[in-house]
Amino acid sequence: CHQYTNRSCEECLKNVTCLWCVSSQECVEYPVRRILPPSDLCELRSARWGVCWVNFEALIIAMSVVGGMILIMLGVCCCCCCRKKSKKQVSEPDKDDERAAREREKRRVRQEERRAEMKSRHDEIRRKYGTVAYARAAN
Repeated sequence: CHQYTNRSCEECLKNVTCLWCVSSQECVEYPVRRILPPSDLCELRSARWGVCWVNFEALIIAMSVVGGMILIMLGVCCCCCCRKKSKKQVSEPDKDDERAAREREKRRVRQEERRAEMKSRHDEIRRKYGTVAYARAAN
């Protein structure tokens, strides 16, 4: 990287392991062990890596803003999904209650129909065998 010192930023950054410092016009080896270059090597606002038109300071700010926006969007999406699920859970028991009430009503109607049918059969049998007067006295 040192061979590109005092040349252009574009020439220096052709090698991805190099870092261009605008203030000193130096091309130095990027400190791989550290995420950000130390200030004694080059200030963040003067450091360029990858492309010449973005400095580290702007890159950090932009990445922070984008990361924050992604986190906020994820939070909003999670809240929306939770609200939809809670609305479904609230509305589903209402549907279940209505369904259960309809089934109870159907069972009650069928039971009344069976009772009426049984009563008519019993009355018919009583008439046939002449025990109608006895059945009326028992009721």
